[in-house]
Amino acid sequence: MYYSTDTEMKIAEQELTIASKILEREVTCTLLTPEEGTVAEPLNLLLLNDGQELENLNLIETLEYLYERNCLKPIAVVAIHAGEERIQEYGVAGKPDFKKRGAKAGLYTQFVITELLPFIKEHTGIEDFASTAFAGFSLGGLTAMDIAWNNPQLFDKVGAFSASFWWRSKDLTKGYTNDDRIMHSVIKNTSDKPKLKFWLQTGTKDETADRNNNGIIDSIDDTIDIIKELLAKGYERPADIQYMEVVGGTHDPETWAKAMPKFLNWAFGK
Repeated sequence: MYYSTDTEMKIAEQELTIASKILEREVTCTLLTPEEGTVAEPLNLLLLNDGQELENLNLIETLEYLYERNCLKPIAVVAIHAGEERIQEYGVAGKPDFKKRGAKAGLYTQFVITELLPFIKEHTGIEDFASTAFAGFSLGGLTAMDIAWNNPQLFDKVGAFSASFWWRSKDLTKGYTNDDRIMHSVIKNTSDKPKLKFWLQTGTKDETADRNNNGIIDSIDDTIDIIKELLAKGYERPADIQYMEVVGGTHDPETWAKAMPKFLNWAFGK
């Protein structure tokens, strides 16, 4: 039994500030946990990029709704607010895109691993969480995927909502091919198979771009191709990979909020 049945599950919200030496800035995080006294089981951890979108994602309401229906194991959510240099701190570590965006993605990875996670453990007093997931939206989804992929000893699951898997090392007008997509190459060129599970989401109206004119938007094509790379590594569907395509879904927190219960149930469902 996870909660006492006579207590309505409420979410405690706390703002935390971390003075990051690595990023040379203060990082704001919002910590969401079940209110004290309502949980009798170990906590799970969810790191969330673009935590400044918390309100638009209706995350507190969604968590309370799922808790009240006894669907979820208890979760501590750490929503990491993006800074002014989001376009530099997010991306694939050590591999900026063709416009040199994502140049600080390696630093952001270091921040998460060597500053944020130890801070969370110290702040919560929890040394080992039951499981740990990393999720994000758009460029934050790409970043969550990259960090978890390269640190499977720290993460169990990844959630990538409308992730920027188009992130590429070559301009479309400079002889681009699909091999220039950075995250696909990272997966393909990793020698081992990280112990992870993946939840991927797109919306049929994420964008209108269609690079190869096949009638399917790039967002969906790029995500399906990520799944193909994972399958080639030996991961299996549905055991290791879940894919959700939201019909009419757009590239915004409103769509991601609608997909969130599915992700939470997948990652932390009872």
